[in-house]
Amino acid sequence: MGVDWQLFESGPADAEHTVLLLPGGMCSSRSYLELMQQPSLSGLRLVAATMPGHAGAPSPDDYSHEAYGRSTAELVAETGADVVVGFSMGANVALELVEKKLFTGPTVLLGISLSLPDESAFFINVIRLSRVLGSLPMALMKKGAGSMVKSIPVPPERRAELAADFRRTTARDMRLGLRAYLKWLTSGEDHAAMLCRSGVPAWVVHAEKGDGGLTDAERHTLEACSTVTIVTVPGSVFFLPNEVPDQIASVITDAVAAVRA
Repeated sequence: MGVDWQLFESGPADAEHTVLLLPGGMCSSRSYLELMQQPSLSGLRLVAATMPGHAGAPSPDDYSHEAYGRSTAELVAETGADVVVGFSMGANVALELVEKKLFTGPTVLLGISLSLPDESAFFINVIRLSRVLGSLPMALMKKGAGSMVKSIPVPPERRAELAADFRRTTARDMRLGLRAYLKWLTSGEDHAAMLCRSGVPAWVVHAEKGDGGLTDAERHTLEACSTVTIVTVPGSVFFLPNEVPDQIASVITDAVAAVRA
């Protein structure tokens, strides 16, 4: 493969089903540890992959969603994954696989943004400021993101591990990756409609508060789509795989059941 993926695996090597887990921005494969420890997933082969340019992984030549989609499709083939799960930016890459028909199996999209209004205005403004101020806005974002892990209900040493991932992401990778992300968000494409037209069984998961959301139009499109299930996690949650791993595990078991069906 063209990308030297940093993988973290659990479960039987000869399991009937393999689930590929794509982390969020600035997160490593081990950010899925809490989810991978859920008893309901113990019979599955779980493969988490640090995306290029994140958490210290080698930088990609191309930061576009299209390039991430192509390289991730190679990883899907290499691992034999029949379910793909993505969180935040990893969810956008998973959606790229679906939209370009690079993967047609059950797909779980955690905390995904489908358009500019779904994202935090503060976050978008920081990305735009980086065009003028260079790496300074990215350094501030890294610091803020690292402090957010304090809300995750895990031991202090585990929070330190998660925060360290953010620090390992370089300001250059952040700047180039987030500019590509902003370009994707402002492309004008109707990603909710594209997801529905794909016919892929998909689960779109958001918390009631904390991890973005969907516009009314996107929600209407997805609710009317027979192949898409919208899941709303109660309360305020940002790091879905870490804060509510049991609920995310339940969604993944539904996705695996769709493969068997």
